[in-house]
Amino acid sequence: MSETRLAFRTCPLCEAGCGLEIAVQTSPLQVINKTESIGRIRGDMDDVFSHGFICPKGSTLKQLHEDPDRLRKPLIKRNGVHVEVEWDEAWAEVAGRLQDLIERHGRDAVAVYLGNPNAHSLSAMLYNRTLLQGLGTHNRFSASTVDQLPKQVAAGYMFGTGVHVAVPDLDRTDFLMILGANPYASNGSVCTAPDFPGRIEAIKTRGGTVVVVDPRFTRTAQEADTWLAIRPASDALFLMAVVNVLFAENLVKIQDRIAVLLNGLEDIRQACQRFTPEAVSDATGLDPQAIRQVARDMSAASSAAVYGRIGTTTTEFGTTASWLVDVVNTLTGNLDSVGGAMFAKPVLGGPTTRGTSGKGSGFRIGRGGGKTKVNGYPEVMGEYPAAALAEEITDVSESGIKALITVAGNPVLSTPHSHQLSSALEQLELMISVDIYLNETTRHADIILPSPSQLQRDHYDVLLLQFAIRNVANYSPAVLPLDDGQPDEWEILAKLGLIAQGFGPDVDPAQADDLAIDGLVRHSVGDP
Repeated sequence: MSETRLAFRTCPLCEAGCGLEIAVQTSPLQVINKTESIGRIRGDMDDVFSHGFICPKGSTLKQLHEDPDRLRKPLIKRNGVHVEVEWDEAWAEVAGRLQDLIERHGRDAVAVYLGNPNAHSLSAMLYNRTLLQGLGTHNRFSASTVDQLPKQVAAGYMFGTGVHVAVPDLDRTDFLMILGANPYASNGSVCTAPDFPGRIEAIKTRGGTVVVVDPRFTRTAQEADTWLAIRPASDALFLMAVVNVLFAENLVKIQDRIAVLLNGLEDIRQACQRFTPEAVSDATGLDPQAIRQVARDMSAASSAAVYGRIGTTTTEFGTTASWLVDVVNTLTGNLDSVGGAMFAKPVLGGPTTRGTSGKGSGFRIGRGGGKTKVNGYPEVMGEYPAAALAEEITDVSESGIKALITVAGNPVLSTPHSHQLSSALEQLELMISVDIYLNETTRHADIILPSPSQLQRDHYDVLLLQFAIRNVANYSPAVLPLDDGQPDEWEILAKLGLIAQGFGPDVDPAQADDLAIDGLVRHSVGDP
């Protein structure tokens, strides 16, 4: 007779952070073989954050774990064909080739690309630092530069750190304006909130107003009270016109406790003067009266929040638009206010409360002084634009990139200039990928090191809870044990970092364990 136990964990597949109840089954044969399988997956009704909500993605963790295409053994490319090998052989190949390349070309000859799933991985959030420190390269790239980085830059300049992002207080706001986001499809992003659509509907149920500013009549726009069909990439002009109306009609109402922390208010007043609703109407495609009405309604609401997402960040003036989102939140008296745009206080990993009072910890672009070699793009928050990766690889100078390590990313599919990048990867002397699939990017890799499935890893949202609409802490132990001989994800990342430092293929990854935890603690408490 089969036995069933229940396991509980936070879903790692998107930013919503929903709680899951997972039925783990053991058949009589499995009892003999000491194995288990996944049965039903549903929302955890007792989860303090999601209260049983689950989207279609969460229930697919079973299929992902059992997917026959998921890699379970390392692959080494031989004569153009990937072949399965044991872990000892894979590590020997990594050590021999990576150390040789670093000795011949230097550490900056190696580049790293970190994909989006790293933000959802406890191991990656703790041990990518070990990997990067071990490599010692300045050539760091990630999915952030084709996603939310302009928002983080704006937050850094305005509030002091790149993760000090104000998120809408969805459960208590009376007026929500959404720009460039479709949470009915995405479940929200840079705003961790299970059942984002349900929370939008609750705003309307309690008599509030939802405005969507988006070129497309999205599913979210369909549910809004007002849809403003703005022209693509003109969000900054629209927001500047809203600021213009707030000043021109004396609708600015900054809270006293916020006013003492502000500077540059008069500069904004002067800068917005020529951006009247009429002046931006042609560029935005919006009726001037509609712009005025939004500004008036937001100022009149007892609480209000502006939320901008990827449609506002992946544009020429993405940083300006992201900054103006919080300018409007501030001018309407809704920054750090109940029902407005508020700041999370995460249990772990959040420097949101660090730094000098009134100043934060400081922020600037190009802190390391580095620039890309081909076009001179500056470093931002420790990395270069992913769009520049291909040209940096094809740079034929001795200082060009000769090797690439990717961790849970598929930039050939997800970043600009994908055809150029695919061709460029063929020119590398060495490519190593930490990934569970053979995909458009990893097919170019010389060595692929697969992590365990999501159900075989411990989980805690170190990063995403820094953007949560409630202060919660949910740790999830692994649901299933590791396969025989399979290293944990943290061990793979730690060992890669140690090998890059010159340790051999037999190095124990636990040597990096204390260093990683110590670094995280020091970073969190601001101890140099």
